[in-house]
Amino acid sequence: QVQVVESGGGSVQAGGSLRLSCASSGGTWTSYCMAWFRLAPGKVREGVASIDSDGKTDYQESVKGRFIISVDNTNNTLYLQMDSLTPEDSAMYYCAVLGFLYCQRGRWRHPTEGSGWWGQGTQVTVSS
Repeated sequence: QVQVVESGGGSVQAGGSLRLSCASSGGTWTSYCMAWFRLAPGKVREGVASIDSDGKTDYQESVKGRFIISVDNTNNTLYLQMDSLTPEDSAMYYCAVLGFLYCQRGRWRHPTEGSGWWGQGTQVTVSS
């Protein structure tokens, strides 16, 4: 059974950094699209960043230059390094393991409901 577990969230002040981790188990990912999403109160879920098994990355415009997505294939762990955080980055962050084709043409930003494997989320709170 595939399990996806996020960690690394917390509370920081504006300008600070956090590194989120997403450990997956129960599956072998050779061809994939992995992504981070976030959901803030009163807002719709939005895609933050994605990476596919070829190493191609894609970012939401508001996080470009501040966030870096990476993956360690030796331990099936996805990361999101977040620097220069602002209060607008406060949200519950989720990671998802999706099919490879989702990373094509930005489809990862709006995955089909019920697709892939998702974690339970980790909270990020940035204070001003």
